[in-house]
Amino acid sequence: MTNEEFLKAVSRSFKEFIASGTSRSTRKLKPLHGAIASDLAHRLGGGYTVHAQGYGDDKEALIEGRYYGKMVDITICDRLGAVCGIAVKFIMQNYSQNSNNYFESMLGETANIRSRNCPYFQIFVILDELPYYKRDKTITRWENFTPHNAAKYLALSRDDTGVFFHTPNKTLIYVVHIPRRNNITTYEQYIRFYSGKQIRMQLSPTAFAPFDDAVILNDYETFISKVYHTVLAR
Repeated sequence: MTNEEFLKAVSRSFKEFIASGTSRSTRKLKPLHGAIASDLAHRLGGGYTVHAQGYGDDKEALIEGRYYGKMVDITICDRLGAVCGIAVKFIMQNYSQNSNNYFESMLGETANIRSRNCPYFQIFVILDELPYYKRDKTITRWENFTPHNAAKYLALSRDDTGVFFHTPNKTLIYVVHIPRRNNITTYEQYIRFYSGKQIRMQLSPTAFAPFDDAVILNDYETFISKVYHTVLAR
C-alpha cells in the first residue's frame, strides 16, 4: 500500500464514521485496520497470520503482556503465537480533553507488551481541525492539532527504543485535513454536511518540527517497512 492508498483508507474510515452517525461504532475501524492488515499479510507472505477487524476473520487477537493480556488492533502471528502488534487511533473530535489520556494510555500499553519481548507499534491519525462538543452535542469551538500539541510526540521521537520499553518501536503520526463549512454548530449538522459527499481529504499543510528516529510523520510507506523488517528480524 502506497502513501496515496493509505490516505484513501483513512478517508474511507472517516466516511464510515459519518455513515454510522456515531463515534462509538466499530464500523469506522474496519476500512483502515483492514487495509493495514491486508498490506502486512501481502508483504509477509504465508508464514504469518494477521488479525484485525476488517480483514481475515474480522477479529482482533490477544497479545499477552507482562502484566495483562490485551486485544490489539492489528496482531501479526507466526506458528508459535503473536510476534508483533500495532495500535491504531483515529481522532476526529474533542482532542484537547483527552490528549494526555491518549498519550499516557499509549505509553502504558506499549510498556506492557514490549516488556514481554513483543515489538509494538503505534499509528496516530488525527484531523488537523476538529470539532469540540459539549454534552448536548453542540460545537463550542474548533480545535487545531498544532506543533504545540505535537510537542510530547517530538520528545517521544528522541527516545532510545532499545532502552525505554514504554516507547513504541516506531510511531506514525498522520495529520490530515478536510474542508469544512464555518456555520456548522452541532453534531447533527456536522454528520449531515459530510454525508453523501465526496470528501477531499489530504495531508495537513501544518508545518511541524522535524521528528527524530522513533516517530515518523505522514509517511506510511516508511513506517510499514519498519514494521515488516522488525517482524522478519525476530
